[in-house]
Amino acid sequence: MKQLESEQQFVELKQQQTVFLFTADWCPDCKVIEPELPQLEAKYTEYTFISVDRDKFMDICIDHGIMGIPSFLVFKNGEQIGSYIGKERKSIAQIDTFLAEL
Repeated sequence: MKQLESEQQFVELKQQQTVFLFTADWCPDCKVIEPELPQLEAKYTEYTFISVDRDKFMDICIDHGIMGIPSFLVFKNGEQIGSYIGKERKSIAQIDTFLAEL
């Protein structure tokens, strides 16, 4: 999964079909889902998956209400079409269901 490198890149990627995964190196729940994320990327090829380090992009998190991680925001053509936000642990099956329902 590609890493977000700048706030400008975030603005540009929102104009496409993008799934943003908000995470952090210290997040144990993020580490649990990490090995299975490539399966979701392979299944949902219409989306670009981007990992956003919560600690590096705190302003983006504040602007979008990301308080807990892992959390997901999905954009298409500049519009937010989905969010799966919360501090609770998320399984790959739950994330898959969230993406399937978009």
